[in-house]
Amino acid sequence: MKELPTPTFAFSPVGTPRRSLHPGPHALTSAAVARLAAPPVGQISVSWARHQDEVREAQRLRYQVFALEMGANLARTLPGHDIDLFDDYCEHLLVRDGETRQVIGTYRVLTPAQASRAGGMYSDIEFDLVRLRSLRSRMVELGRSCVHEDHRNGSVILALWGALAEFMGRNQLDTMIGCASIPMQHKGVPGGHAAASIWRQLSQTHLAGIEYRVTPRLALPVEKLDNSLQVEPPALIKGYLRLGARVLGAPAWDPDFNSADLPMMVRVSDLPKRFQKSFLGNNAAA
Repeated sequence: MKELPTPTFAFSPVGTPRRSLHPGPHALTSAAVARLAAPPVGQISVSWARHQDEVREAQRLRYQVFALEMGANLARTLPGHDIDLFDDYCEHLLVRDGETRQVIGTYRVLTPAQASRAGGMYSDIEFDLVRLRSLRSRMVELGRSCVHEDHRNGSVILALWGALAEFMGRNQLDTMIGCASIPMQHKGVPGGHAAASIWRQLSQTHLAGIEYRVTPRLALPVEKLDNSLQVEPPALIKGYLRLGARVLGAPAWDPDFNSADLPMMVRVSDLPKRFQKSFLGNNAAA
């Protein structure tokens, strides 16, 4: 097994890996793991990838969801895997089935230091992020979120978000950004009309202040689409909104994933109090 070249965070009472973002004294207790994972013991477990083979498990799940289910056109670096140039710089969060040990959910996290080493974030490819420059030193990028089709329930998402919240608090990071995708055919509506309609709705209710607005590099042509439809956003976007997320601007079009990507930001200070208490515990904002 190949040790990861990037810092990793041991999200368990097991010894902390070399070059961890969290040295031994900060390792989580069993009680903290139980609090963050939330589902009954034995059903699922959550951890951060510590070896390349664990990252490969996440990449295989991503391929299954993005390529086989959604029809994304992925780079063919390794058959049956979704791999891109940012993976080697990211922390990879894994949720496993407690019985089979299969990876059933994943997120990847790009920290400020690793973004600097990578020359930027994935979101930089899709958007001009110049107005976020003042936030970058404490800002992480979340991406490649997916859950196995047999396990798409609240417990997996809660486990992922609980681990992310702990990660943010312990590393004194306060801002999360990412591209939240809307399939070009969503809720049975083809051609991007659903994405245009969701953008219209959210621009009226959840748009960030002008100081944080970003611009898509390849914009979805919303002015040519029907934006009058009443359609719900995907579950991930709705989850972000419940956490106090703001939309940073109009959607970009991602031709490889055949999706419209909304730039979104969650700041720890904007989390609803109930989430600050349950997710961040003693690190919650006052």
